[in-house]
Amino acid sequence: MLVAAFSMLKGRRVVGKGEAMAAHYAFGPHEDDAIIKHRLLTRTTTTRGEPPLKKLQKKFTSFAVEVEKNADNYNDCERLAKAFLQELTTFEIPLLKSKAIVDANVREKENFNELKDEINRQIVQVQAEIEDLKKELEASKIERKHKEECETIRKLIATQPPRSETEKMIAELEKEIAALEAEDLASSRLLELRKKQFSLLLHVVDELQVTIEDEQRNLIEEMKNLSEEQKVGPEDTSRGAEAMNID
Repeated sequence: MLVAAFSMLKGRRVVGKGEAMAAHYAFGPHEDDAIIKHRLLTRTTTTRGEPPLKKLQKKFTSFAVEVEKNADNYNDCERLAKAFLQELTTFEIPLLKSKAIVDANVREKENFNELKDEINRQIVQVQAEIEDLKKELEASKIERKHKEECETIRKLIATQPPRSETEKMIAELEKEIAALEAEDLASSRLLELRKKQFSLLLHVVDELQVTIEDEQRNLIEEMKNLSEEQKVGPEDTSRGAEAMNID
């Protein structure tokens, strides 16, 4: 109730004469805290009547003044003492309640701090577990990928013929390769022979061509010589006839 009353006091409106209605706080936050602390210490509330501390002070003052008197006032002193003690008890009860509340709040704060530490520890632990689980997940993904690859290879192998058939095919292919190599070797030798024969043929053709050219040159020279001889023969005949006529 006290806190509610202070809250209502904080939010009260201050209205000036001729001013518009505007809501604002009567005190600042720091002033409010100081006022609340002072009222809690002095047990002062916003309700009517004297504050408890002031009433206690009055009871104590009345008792002290009565004790200082020299008159025979034992009964009055006893009555004032009882009234003071009663007022002190009345004043002490809220203090004990407040102390119990403070102790409970302290214990609650300690429990809260312990709970906070425990939660932080659990958070760190959970984060570490999450990191471990992430690593395990990555490892599981890699393992699963390897298993899928192995399964694919296994299926591919299952589609292949048996090993005996494969070895038989390999042996046949090796025979074919050997035959092809032998054929290639024979072809290479034949090709080499043909190259040699062709080279020999070219050499013979070259020699034949040279021989033909020589023969053609010789024939041409013989024809030239014969032609010259034919030219020289008639001249000698005419010279002989002229000599005979002269004789």
